[in-house]
Amino acid sequence: MNPSLITAVNAPISPSPRSPLLCHFLTPSPLRLSQSQSPSRRRYRVSFPRCAATSSELPLVSTKKSDVHGDKKELTGLQPIVEKMTPPVRLATSAVVLAATLASGYGLGLRLAGSRNIALGAAAVAGAAGGAVVYAMNSAVPEVAAIGLHNYVAEIEDPASVTKDDIEKIASRYGVNKGDEAFQAEICDIYCRYVTSVLPAEGQSLKGDEVEKIVKFKSALGIDDPDAASMHMEIGRRIFRQRLETGEREGDAEQRRAFMRLVYVSALVFGDAASFLLPWKRVLKVTDAQVEIAIRENAKQLYAERLKLVGRDINEENLVDLRKAQLSFKLSDELAEDLFREHTRTVAIENISSALSVLKSRTRAVKSMSLVVEELEKVLEFNNLLVSLKSHSEADQFARGLGPISLIGGDSDFERRMDDLKLLYRAYVTDALSTGRIEENKLVAMSQLRNILGLGTREAEAISVDVTSKAYRKRLANAVTSGDLEAQDSKAKYLQKLCEELHFDAQKASAIHEEIYRQKLQQYVTDGELSDDNVAALLRLRVMLCIPQQTIEAAHAEICGSIFEKVVREAISSGVDGYDAETRKSVRKAAHGLRLSRETAMSIASKAARRVFTNYVRRARAAENRTESAKELKKMIAFNTLVVTEMVADIKGESSDKEPEEPVQVKEEDTEDEEWGSLESLKKTRPDKELAEKMGKPGQTEITLKDDLPDRDRIDLYKTYLLYCVTGEVTRIPFGAQITTKRDDSEYLLLNQLGGILGLTSKEIVNIHVGLAEQAFRQQAEVILADGQLTKARVEQLDELQKQVGLPQPQAEKVIKNITTTKMANAIETAVNQGRLNIKQIRELKEANVSLDSMIAVSLREKLFKKTVNDIFSSGTGEFDETEVYETIPSDLSIDVEKAKGVVHDLARSRLSNSLIQSVALLRQRNRKGVVSSLNDLLACDKAVPSEPLSWEVTEELSDLYDIYSKSDPTPAPEKVSRLQYLLGIDDSTATALREMEDGVFSSAAEEGNFVF
Repeated sequence: MNPSLITAVNAPISPSPRSPLLCHFLTPSPLRLSQSQSPSRRRYRVSFPRCAATSSELPLVSTKKSDVHGDKKELTGLQPIVEKMTPPVRLATSAVVLAATLASGYGLGLRLAGSRNIALGAAAVAGAAGGAVVYAMNSAVPEVAAIGLHNYVAEIEDPASVTKDDIEKIASRYGVNKGDEAFQAEICDIYCRYVTSVLPAEGQSLKGDEVEKIVKFKSALGIDDPDAASMHMEIGRRIFRQRLETGEREGDAEQRRAFMRLVYVSALVFGDAASFLLPWKRVLKVTDAQVEIAIRENAKQLYAERLKLVGRDINEENLVDLRKAQLSFKLSDELAEDLFREHTRTVAIENISSALSVLKSRTRAVKSMSLVVEELEKVLEFNNLLVSLKSHSEADQFARGLGPISLIGGDSDFERRMDDLKLLYRAYVTDALSTGRIEENKLVAMSQLRNILGLGTREAEAISVDVTSKAYRKRLANAVTSGDLEAQDSKAKYLQKLCEELHFDAQKASAIHEEIYRQKLQQYVTDGELSDDNVAALLRLRVMLCIPQQTIEAAHAEICGSIFEKVVREAISSGVDGYDAETRKSVRKAAHGLRLSRETAMSIASKAARRVFTNYVRRARAAENRTESAKELKKMIAFNTLVVTEMVADIKGESSDKEPEEPVQVKEEDTEDEEWGSLESLKKTRPDKELAEKMGKPGQTEITLKDDLPDRDRIDLYKTYLLYCVTGEVTRIPFGAQITTKRDDSEYLLLNQLGGILGLTSKEIVNIHVGLAEQAFRQQAEVILADGQLTKARVEQLDELQKQVGLPQPQAEKVIKNITTTKMANAIETAVNQGRLNIKQIRELKEANVSLDSMIAVSLREKLFKKTVNDIFSSGTGEFDETEVYETIPSDLSIDVEKAKGVVHDLARSRLSNSLIQSVALLRQRNRKGVVSSLNDLLACDKAVPSEPLSWEVTEELSDLYDIYSKSDPTPAPEKVSRLQYLLGIDDSTATALREMEDGVFSSAAEEGNFVF
């Protein structure tokens, strides 16, 4: 709690001197009660003074019942006399004493002084003294009544037996009011001592009956809630004061717990009014959160204690009582639910722990397993009871938290002991399958137990499958041994029924069948082959277990195939020289003794052979030059001929001396021979019969690298060896020189075998030869046709080159055309860039079947169109043919028509104003012909893009332009003159006058005198 509580508690409060009665827990005036002025309602102001008693006088824990209120109090002074008087006697005595004192005073004064006035004064003095005696006697009545109440309660063995009638009898006996300050202080003191005695002693917890006792005693005393609340606050102060005096950590913790118990009990005693009757926060600086924690923790403790009284035989009455207890303890539903589930988990853990201890005991026997199952059955029974109570019609009146049990969560360590829980689940499943079948109720119980133990679906399923598999194997073995399975007409129905009885998945059963078959097969092939008896036994097993043929083939391919693969690897690793008769015998034995199909055996052999082929290819590609690469490829060809070919024959059971049948490709090869028969390199790959006999039998072509290498790599390897066959072996000698050794045609036969190893088709091989011949022909032809000109001498030279290379005539012509076309395209492009090519020449080229679209780029064709249009606008004729410009020329140049129109319009607008400026400039230079030509260009631009009348600063110059054009030779067309008049802005009268003038603009300077600018 906040340390500031210390200062708040220790704040000095001056005691009130008004009360002569001191309480062990209160100041001399613990309650200052002032009655309000209202006659109908009395309201009291309660002060909370600091207790004046020491810690030795105030025990923290409750004392014995006989010592709760201490010893009886003794009467002093007038109190014994007052105690013996009844209210009437006391009243009469008071009257007698007062009368006697008055009479005695009057008589004494009259006797001594002889004066009546003095006698009256003496009577008054004596009466005052008597009144003082009477007042003293009456004022002692409340104290006597309080002492009487204290002594009465102290004499009772059980203070809780005090009733409200007892209190009223004592008050009426002494004629005092219960609201009297001293009497009320004694009642508060009795209540305070009782509450202290009811609260648990040090080291103890609440029992749950404290609130009921305190409420009952408070009602018996008739004490109001504000007065009772002040006593609770005083007890809290006393606890904090003792906390200061303790000074030890353990003592401080105990004081904290004692205060939390007080706060909780006080909250239950006063109910909803506790929030304003018990100002913990204002007086002791205790936050609302701390108050809530105190209430919550003590409520949890009381509810947990109440739950301990409930076992696995819980019933509806217990659940209703728990619900009532929860509400009375002010415990939230969430916390009550958690506590109830933790309790049910604890109950289940007792059985689980017992089952585990039996399961793990070293002296475990058959009876021990029954004990384990019995404990688990108790857990399941308890779980079913909770589930059924949850679905009860009056479940809303039951304790919260009803439902299935789960060991996951809470304070248990079973989450870290999942292996132990799996053992329990396995034990239960094993017991459920002990009879060889499993009932429906056991399946439900297994599902519930899985949820209780907190096992995952996959974990539980794995355990169930494992145990069920063993049970299935056991029943299957019994069925096979006894002959029941073999005697069945429908073995599949028998196996299906067996799976249904065990609730076992048919696919998993098939997997077991396959495993059994594999084990048998593995056992039979230990000597490297299968005998007829073995095959018959396997067939019988396959029929009984209904194993599909596909599964059988896969098992043989894997088991027998692994043995055969080992034999093949040993045979291949022996190399070219090590594949002898003994090795061939072992291969034949393995291939036929293991009863492998030809496809499976060939697949295994192909995999091993291709691995070796790949190593040769890797070394060939890593070689330094073409000769070294060809040598590695030649080794691969030899390995294929001497090892792989022999091994394939042994697998097939054929004789190695028998010539393999080549696939029939007559039509394809004949067609290719007719088309490419002139290729020398291709002819040499198909040698004559004499050379073939000299080289021996060809290698096999069933195992290839077609699927292991990309097409590009296979073609490159073939091309490398082909170049080696063409160029020969190159040997380098010192000083950078090299010697080329030509090979005979036998290398081409090896090349043909290499094509088979690489998996190349006839078409691919032909394309390689053609491509190589084409490449050689192109290199020489490009040198001959360097300038792109094809003369007669060059044609003869190219024909000779074609014969040397062996390239067919159509292919050679295609290469020549490609070279000349490329050269011509470059020349045309250069001519266009330099402006040496016009539209007329373009049309001539098109008539000569020259494809301009492929030779000239679009940008260059657009540039040529713009130049052609510019020439039209600057020709000086004044003509503009729209069809020619907008359709014919774009069609000849293969450009977009709309784009061409845009180019024409932009060019016409820019040329229009430039033509006028140029005409005026030539006018000033007195160049009549140039003026007429420029005005014609202006009219041509106007035809392309009709224009508005043009403006010029010197109008006389426009008139001179019109005059010169209208009188030019040859005479222009009238429509041109009229259009020029419109464009120059000359009216009809001015035009008529200019036409009627005999002298031209360019008359002599002597006649005109000057020239108008």
